[in-house]
Amino acid sequence: MDPATTADAETASSVTASDSRSAQRVFNVSMVISGIRCLIAYVLLPFVTPFLGLAPGIGPGLGIVIGLVALASNGYSLNRFWRLRHRWRKPITFLHVSVIGLLLVLLAQDVAALGRAL
Repeated sequence: MDPATTADAETASSVTASDSRSAQRVFNVSMVISGIRCLIAYVLLPFVTPFLGLAPGIGPGLGIVIGLVALASNGYSLNRFWRLRHRWRKPITFLHVSVIGLLLVLLAQDVAALGRAL
């Protein structure tokens, strides 16, 4: 086998491995952001904000901002997996679509709650 061909194959496999790690890192970040959004919405805001005397509209407003960031990060991660043709792209797509669906429901609830608070 030609040494140049071997070097090209090794470079291609290392780039693929690097891209794969990068895609997995983006996936992890998107899931953490979505988890933080849920933690804030269901643990922090209902139990902590009343003790701090914060306005009722702060929860939905914060939920909308974090929800939009979570949606963008999930979309970016999903796009990255498909662009790289990652071997886990189909299961990851199912997971991302599920999380995005839940985030959209939460976003709609936050918009409705913010409308009622104003």
